[in-house]
Amino acid sequence: MIRKFFHLAVVVTLGISIGLAQQPASQETPSVERLRAHITYLASDKLEGRRTGSAGANLAAEYIAREFARYGLRRSIGYDTQGMSILEADSPHRYMQEFPYVAGVQLGPNNSMLFSSEPAKSPQTETSTSMPNTRVPSLDLRLAEDWMPLGFSSTANLAEMPATFAGFGITAGDLKYDDYADANATGKIAIALSGTPDGDNPHGRFVRYEDPRWKAIAAREHGARALVIVARQENFKDDRLARLRYDNTAGEVGIPVVAISRQVAAKLLGLESTAVLGRLEMEVSAWVLGGGPAANCKEPCGVTRNFKLAIGGKLSIMTEIARHQAPAYNVAAILDGSDPVLKNETIVIGAHYDHLGRGGEGSLAPREGEIHHGADDNASGVAGMLELARIFSSQHPRPKRTLVFIAFSGEEEGLLGSSFYVNHPILPLARTVAMVNMDMIGRLKNNNLIVGGVGTAQEWRSAIEAGNLMQGVTITAGTPSRETTDSRRGSQGGVPLVVSANGRTIVSSDATKNFVLTLNEDGYGPSDHSQFYAKQVPVLFFWTGTHDDYHKPTDTADKINYEGEAQILKFVEHIIQGADQSDKRPTFAVAKSESTGRAMDFRVYLGTIPNYADSNDGLKLDGVRDDSPAAKAGLKAGDRVVKLAGREVKNVYDYTYALGEMKAGQEYEVEIVRGSERLTLKITPAARK
Repeated sequence: MIRKFFHLAVVVTLGISIGLAQQPASQETPSVERLRAHITYLASDKLEGRRTGSAGANLAAEYIAREFARYGLRRSIGYDTQGMSILEADSPHRYMQEFPYVAGVQLGPNNSMLFSSEPAKSPQTETSTSMPNTRVPSLDLRLAEDWMPLGFSSTANLAEMPATFAGFGITAGDLKYDDYADANATGKIAIALSGTPDGDNPHGRFVRYEDPRWKAIAAREHGARALVIVARQENFKDDRLARLRYDNTAGEVGIPVVAISRQVAAKLLGLESTAVLGRLEMEVSAWVLGGGPAANCKEPCGVTRNFKLAIGGKLSIMTEIARHQAPAYNVAAILDGSDPVLKNETIVIGAHYDHLGRGGEGSLAPREGEIHHGADDNASGVAGMLELARIFSSQHPRPKRTLVFIAFSGEEEGLLGSSFYVNHPILPLARTVAMVNMDMIGRLKNNNLIVGGVGTAQEWRSAIEAGNLMQGVTITAGTPSRETTDSRRGSQGGVPLVVSANGRTIVSSDATKNFVLTLNEDGYGPSDHSQFYAKQVPVLFFWTGTHDDYHKPTDTADKINYEGEAQILKFVEHIIQGADQSDKRPTFAVAKSESTGRAMDFRVYLGTIPNYADSNDGLKLDGVRDDSPAAKAGLKAGDRVVKLAGREVKNVYDYTYALGEMKAGQEYEVEIVRGSERLTLKITPAARK
C-alpha cells in the first residue's frame, strides 16, 4: 500500500512538473472582489434584467466593452465583417457585433373585428346537459377590451367568413385525438377554447398542446382561414392572451390568430352567459378525460364529435401587426497569440449577458413586472469571462493561440447571438480549435461542478481530470512560512507529494479542493456552445446547476458563491492553458447524444439540430447528428426544411408540430431548400429511446 502510494505520488508530481513547464506563469489569479463588482453591476436594478434589445442590455454591453478596452484587447475585426461597428477608436461600440432582433410588436392602424348576425340555429349536443342557445345581435367588437390579435398573428383582412366551433383546437395523432375531425374548418374561422382538457395538470396527456401556437398550426393545417381563441380569465385584460407579445424563436404563423373575451365568446357560441360557457368547458373536459375519444371513436376524433355548437353569423377580422427591430449586440474582443504559427488558430471563450428583463416569456415568477436580476444566469458567466480576459491579457508571454472573448446576447430568446456569430465569425471557424462556454457558474455547492461537451474532443476527458487534480495542488516556494509544518499533512493541510531535505513540504495535494465532477458527453445543450458544436468545433460547457431562484427575480448578486466561482475559473484557466500550449489542436469527435434540455416528449427521433432564430421561410438546420435518420436521408447543416410529412414548415413550431405526428419506422418525405435548389428526400424516423 505504501509502495503504491509512493509510485502514485511520483507520477502525479512528474505530471504536475511537466504541466507547469508547458504553461506560462500567470501573474494574476481570479479575484473574488472583481467578480463581485462585475456581478453586482450587471445584476443591478439599473440594468433592469438585461432583456435583449433593451436599454439595460445595451448598458451591459457597453460595460463589457469598456472592460475589454481596459485590458488592452484588440477590437474585434476589420470593417468587412457583418455587423461590426465602424465607430471612433475610443468608443465601446468598436467591440460590438450587431445582429437582427425583433424587440417587440405593436398594433398597426388597421385592426377590427365584426360579427354579423344571422338567425341562430338550435345546438346539437349529445351531452347530458343541454346548452341553451340564444339569438346573437351583430357585434362591433372593441379592440383590447373584447378582442386582441396575438403577436404571432399574420396581417390579413377577412370579410364575412363563416365560423365553426373547434373544441380545444387540438390535433394529436399519437393520442388519437383530433378536434377538427368533425369540425369541417376548411375555408372558415375556427373558434377554440384556451388550454387543454387537462386543465392545469402539468403532467396531463395534452400538456404540450397548451401553447396557442400549436392551436394555430392545427387550425392552419385543417384549412381554417383564421383562429379565434377564447380567453380563460373573466376579465379579458387579465388574460395572458390579451397582452401583445412576440417570440423570436419563430415568426408569424401564417393565419390571423386573435383572442376574444369570455363574454363575447358566449354570445358567438349562442350561450346564455359566461357561466354556461364555463359549464361547457367542464363538460367537454370531463368527456375527454373520461375516455370519450377512446370509447366513441374508431378514428381520431375530439370534442366536436359530441359537442356541436352552431354559430349563427359571420365574422370579419382585420389584423395588422407591426414588428419593430431594436439594436442587439454580441460583444467580442481579441487577444492575439504569441506563437508565429499557432496564433493563426483561435480559442473562443464565451458567456451570454442577456436575461429576462422584467419577466414574461421564460420567467418562472408568478407575475410580471419585477426585475429578473440574472446574477447567476448569467452575470456569473460574464464576470468569469472578463476575469479570464484580464488574466490572460496580463500573462508574459501571452498565450500561443489567439483568444477571442465573446459576450453573447439573445441566448434566452433562442441562442440568437451565438447563431449569428457562427454564421458571421470575426475569425474563421475553420481555425477555431475550441469553444469554452460558461453559463451559471455562480452557485457552487459542495464542490459539485457540471462539465458538458466532454465527448466533443478526444483530449477533453484527460485534460479535465488533470485540471481537477491541479485544483488541490499547492506549491510552496521561497522562504518557509513561520507556520509549523505538519510533516504528515503538509503546510497547507494536504498530503505531501514533494518534501525538501529539511523536511519542508514543497508540493502537497488536498483532495477536498477538487471538484466533484458530473461529465456530460454531448456538445449540444441549452446554451451558446451548441452553435459551435454544430459547426464541428470542440466545446466545453461549465455550470453549477439549477436552483430555486432560476429565472426568477430572486436570482440576485448576494446569493453568488464568489469564492467558489474563483475556484471554477482557476480550473477553466488550467484547461484553456493546456489546449493553448499543445502544438496539436483538440481532435473533434462526435459526442454521444444526451438530453439537451430543449427536446419535447416525442415518440420519434430524427437527429436534426434546429436553428431557433426567427423564421418564416422554413426551418434552418444548424446540424445533423451522425448516423441519425436525418443523416441517412441526406440532410445537412444549412438545409432549410420547408415541408415535413406533408405539412408546411415555416419555423421551429411547425417543424416540431409535424414531428409530433410522425411514427417510427414509417417513411416520410421531407422537402428542403439547399442553396438555390429545392430537394425532396425520404426520411424514416427512429423510435425515441
